[in-house]
Amino acid sequence: MLIRAGYDIRFETDVATPMMAMLSLHPSRNKDLVTPHRLAADPDVPTYDYLDAFGNVCSRFTVPKGGLTLSCDFTIEDSGLPDPVSPDAVQHAVEDLPDDILIYLLGSRYCETDRLSETAWSLFGHVPAGWQRVQAIVDFAHDHVEFGYHFARSTKTAWDVYQERQGVCRDFAHLAITLCRCMNIPARYCTGYLGDIGIPPVDAPMDFSAWFDVYLSGTWHTLDARHNRPRIGRILMARGRDATDTALTTSFGPARLVGFDVHTDEVENPV
Repeated sequence: MLIRAGYDIRFETDVATPMMAMLSLHPSRNKDLVTPHRLAADPDVPTYDYLDAFGNVCSRFTVPKGGLTLSCDFTIEDSGLPDPVSPDAVQHAVEDLPDDILIYLLGSRYCETDRLSETAWSLFGHVPAGWQRVQAIVDFAHDHVEFGYHFARSTKTAWDVYQERQGVCRDFAHLAITLCRCMNIPARYCTGYLGDIGIPPVDAPMDFSAWFDVYLSGTWHTLDARHNRPRIGRILMARGRDATDTALTTSFGPARLVGFDVHTDEVENPV
């Protein structure tokens, strides 16, 4: 299948303000592009990209006094298949994990493993290790948290989500990631496009979304505590320890977000 995706995001500023953005595709999806993927700025300002420690494309530029609009529009090929399910995937002993995977067992800015470890073991210690335990964690996060855009808060951590039982997609992901790490299951945060493809119309349409990966049987597996079902058409942008590593934009000074429009749609009857 073909998916057309992109965004128009507007910031206003009173002074020139440096900014970093993770609004590009993850390099692993570049081979699937059907049309060019370019971040455009209006007014046109110098922009350059670099790869961070997690392999994400980061763009650096300065928003001029007054403001700037970032936009992108592209078409990408996708398998059209839902997220794979691997019920036989097994959990590794910590001592057998590759060195570069260990970081995804550690606590991070939004994932306080120290505060949720006792809770995690009391909830999931009796569940067989591996895919079954991960699915139990996803089920718990999905059922425990009420979704609502008005529950969004940039400072909300996994512990806050557990206590408040409310949040947006990133909060579902942070809670599930933290509980997995507490159970010695490596887990990493992912962000990207996720349109409502292959599902009935919904009241809260999605475009940018957050999900997570777990490391089982020597590879990474995609899960989604917000939806708790395999989905079609994920387009990865960035991944890391938590939302700190994958923020769509980071401004180094005051910048007001005044416009935010994202689209992710299947291309009907492609020629």
